[in-house]
Amino acid sequence: MNYVFKYMPSPVGRLTLIAGNKGLAAVLWENDRPNRVHAKAEEENEQHPVLLEAERQLQEYFAGNRNSFSLPLDMIGTPFQQQVWEALTTIPHGETRNYQQIANQLGNPKAVRAVGAANGRNPVSIIVPCHRVIGTNGSLTGFAGGLEAKAYLLSLEGVASSAAKTAQLEMYMAE
Repeated sequence: MNYVFKYMPSPVGRLTLIAGNKGLAAVLWENDRPNRVHAKAEEENEQHPVLLEAERQLQEYFAGNRNSFSLPLDMIGTPFQQQVWEALTTIPHGETRNYQQIANQLGNPKAVRAVGAANGRNPVSIIVPCHRVIGTNGSLTGFAGGLEAKAYLLSLEGVASSAAKTAQLEMYMAE
């Protein structure tokens, strides 16, 4: 499969948008973990229609003018990962869920760790809102873009959670 990419500046750092044959395949972070997602793009294409549309919708989101996304997606993952990613799309803008709630939604309450692992492999961060998943105790948990970016995205969506406040305190204490 051929993938193309486009860079996009954003309030959470430079994002790399990747499109495959069927749609948006990945949104990667500046310091993304190598091999976190399967889509590897070798050719830059600033004019690819899916990448341009993804950039437009993300810009609207960052400006506070978009609450959901409407893009063709081309995500590679196991059937279980696909189920988790689909469940993530049901979390409304401005709300959060925890891993246990997602596992329960899938009808598999013992799959909390597997849900966490699948959430971490979500190739299209922000578009499929894995940032809306927090720890059962309300704390911010791992995020490919970093906890600062996760706190920013939740704040942008109006989530005044203890999780966002805790992350801000933890970042301040680490400085």
